[in-house]
Amino acid sequence: MAVTETTEAFVGTSVKRKEDAALLRGQTTFVDNLTLPGTVFMALVRSPYPHARITRVNVEAARKAEGVVAAFSGAELVEEWKGGLPCAWPVTEDIKTPAHFPLVVEEARYQGDGVAVVIAESRALAKDAAELIEVEYEPLPSVADVEKALEDGAPLVHSELGTNECYVWKLETDDVQAAIDAADVVVTRRYFQPRLIPNAIEPRGVLAQVGPTDEVTLWSATQVPHILRFALQLVLGIPESKIRVIAPDVGGGFGSKLNVYAEEALAVALAKRLGRPVKWTEERAENYVATIHGRDVVHELTFAATKDGTITAVKSDAKCAMGAYLQLVTPGIPLLGAWLYSGPYAIPNYSVTFTGVFTNTTPTDAYRGAGRPEATYVLERTIDALAAELDIDRVELRRKNFVSEFPYTMSSGLTIDSGDYHGSLDRLLELLDLDAIQADQAERRARGDAKQVGVGFSTYNEMCGLAPSRILGAIRYAVGGWDAATIRFQPLGSVQVVTGTSPHGQSHETTWAQIVADQLGVDVDDVEVLHGDTAVSQQGMDTYGSRSLAVGGIALYHASQKVIAKARRIVAHQLEVAEDDLEFADGAFSVRGSPDRSMGIAAVAFQAHAAHNLPDGMEPGLEETAVYDPPNFSWPGGAHAAVVEVDTETGDTRLIRYVAVDDVGSPVNPQIIDGQVHGGITQGIAAALYEEGAYDEEGNLLTTTMATYLVPSAAELPSYETDRVETRADNPLGVKGVGETGTIAAAPAVINAVVDALSHLGVTDVQMPATPERVWRAIEEVRS
Repeated sequence: MAVTETTEAFVGTSVKRKEDAALLRGQTTFVDNLTLPGTVFMALVRSPYPHARITRVNVEAARKAEGVVAAFSGAELVEEWKGGLPCAWPVTEDIKTPAHFPLVVEEARYQGDGVAVVIAESRALAKDAAELIEVEYEPLPSVADVEKALEDGAPLVHSELGTNECYVWKLETDDVQAAIDAADVVVTRRYFQPRLIPNAIEPRGVLAQVGPTDEVTLWSATQVPHILRFALQLVLGIPESKIRVIAPDVGGGFGSKLNVYAEEALAVALAKRLGRPVKWTEERAENYVATIHGRDVVHELTFAATKDGTITAVKSDAKCAMGAYLQLVTPGIPLLGAWLYSGPYAIPNYSVTFTGVFTNTTPTDAYRGAGRPEATYVLERTIDALAAELDIDRVELRRKNFVSEFPYTMSSGLTIDSGDYHGSLDRLLELLDLDAIQADQAERRARGDAKQVGVGFSTYNEMCGLAPSRILGAIRYAVGGWDAATIRFQPLGSVQVVTGTSPHGQSHETTWAQIVADQLGVDVDDVEVLHGDTAVSQQGMDTYGSRSLAVGGIALYHASQKVIAKARRIVAHQLEVAEDDLEFADGAFSVRGSPDRSMGIAAVAFQAHAAHNLPDGMEPGLEETAVYDPPNFSWPGGAHAAVVEVDTETGDTRLIRYVAVDDVGSPVNPQIIDGQVHGGITQGIAAALYEEGAYDEEGNLLTTTMATYLVPSAAELPSYETDRVETRADNPLGVKGVGETGTIAAAPAVINAVVDALSHLGVTDVQMPATPERVWRAIEEVRS
């Protein structure tokens, strides 16, 4: 294929996704599509009890079953583990971190805890044999509620710790209590944010192969191949240099695949022991108990304010369920919101306290937004409560307290580089036509209609793009926040990009090609993006926390500038001019004042490869790598509004409009931005109206399938109305994160709308999710 320079600008346009053709044609490679010669299949036996002592495991019947290659109890594999599954974020010096191995030996601590494993010639045979394993359990007292777990005499998840309290973490300014005591008005509200169960379209899956000299290749449906590689060394004792992790096509993650799971370590250990590739694909029922959950937080939030509505202090106390063990970043997830309890508002006095709590439930960890939705929810719900207390319009109360000048250092200590909170809200109100909604509301109330409408707002900001390594180190996060990119010109001018980020739906193959095409002046179709294989991309910190563009994309920009700088030296040498006399535009170098003396970058690439006439000491080839460690987080923000219709006789709530105006910096691909925003909003709406991972008091999961855990479809949702304001971030591309904005903003907007629809009846709160029963009960409580 011919390679030509181009004058077309690709960044800022909706280039069609390169990824879609393979998806539409069924030509993608997910883990479950892979089978190696000699592959055997793994099935796990999991505890049906929330808490139980294991008194006996008998695998003999399974070993004799048809097609079975091997079967093991946890005790029989103890020697395989050189360490437990790692927790990379021990948030305090005195955090309690219990041992956590891929299979338990003595005590199961949640429903789904792995007890034994079977390996057979097919998945069906492995499942059948797993049912033959005899496990005798002695049920133990259990606790699933985060507050009850902290009570005196509560059952202990880990008796050796002597407590269910995992840690206490605080961030506080000096005068916060004095500001609360001196305030004209103090409003305190309590909230519970229930568990959410990630439902990526592709469940987790692994395929492990171990060679004759212990070289490991692991295919995993993971967001974090680089992190997984060095975690496997910690668990298995195999040097990183012998471990290759490949994340092939990955069908979504939403944070649930940002982890190091028991099945990954098990598959490698068993492949090594058996000398055959080992494969495991999670079933949806397993997903509900064995993949991490999100949220499960009890909050108390206090606002202090003057009579005119100036907020003078915020104080938050959060009790956060860890589940039974600490997964990769479990204890740090609530802390990702720790600096955001002032949101987009200028609040001078600040206090947050987080208590991590062990419960006999599936471990929690990152779920889309991770700490930021929790903070925004309680903040935006309570600002509505403060507006009601002060009898001030809730929109104007927000506007009165907005941060207006940037950069702005929050009382929590971080600096927001850019934003336009007033502009976002102004544009939202233009799209919304609030007067018409309120007029409709007044008419329905006057008529006494059963179906009432309400409108709710959520103005938010977000700290994302994880981010400065020094800050991450200061808060005890084990890994850095940098990322790497390599740009490699092939001899005839096409371009390969190697990125340390690892997409699973984010469209890196498209957007990275757009960035490189614009910087180097080549066609977007001449750029190939390689990712997700630690043998190809040896440096990287992967994809989570809306960091790919804000960190990996900027690494890509810097690599492109290094490529241009080397190419400039080659052209200057060959044209016998000074480097400063060369201009670079539209993929070509030209001599200033002599535009006929020029050389296209594809021609430079060939000259670099041929190496016939290079500057002395220059190595052949046109390839450069950049590693970027950002100086700050990324700071998206915006304003969202939801309009609902609530049937006051049945409690049924329907979302009839959703309007979102976001500031995600300078856009690379507007259509992809819209897709990310739409997906995020949907998951926020789901939390508000539908989804809840519910346990009974003993820790038995009640929502074990999609029949009871309600994942909304397009039929339950309106067409979203979206727009943007643009403030450039303080980086060379001006870009910010976008993947979590909708999830952060949506839930409080929807619940605020539900409460607004019922406010004339005296309803002030409805717990998430606002199911028909909960809404009906809220109405009946005030009526009675």
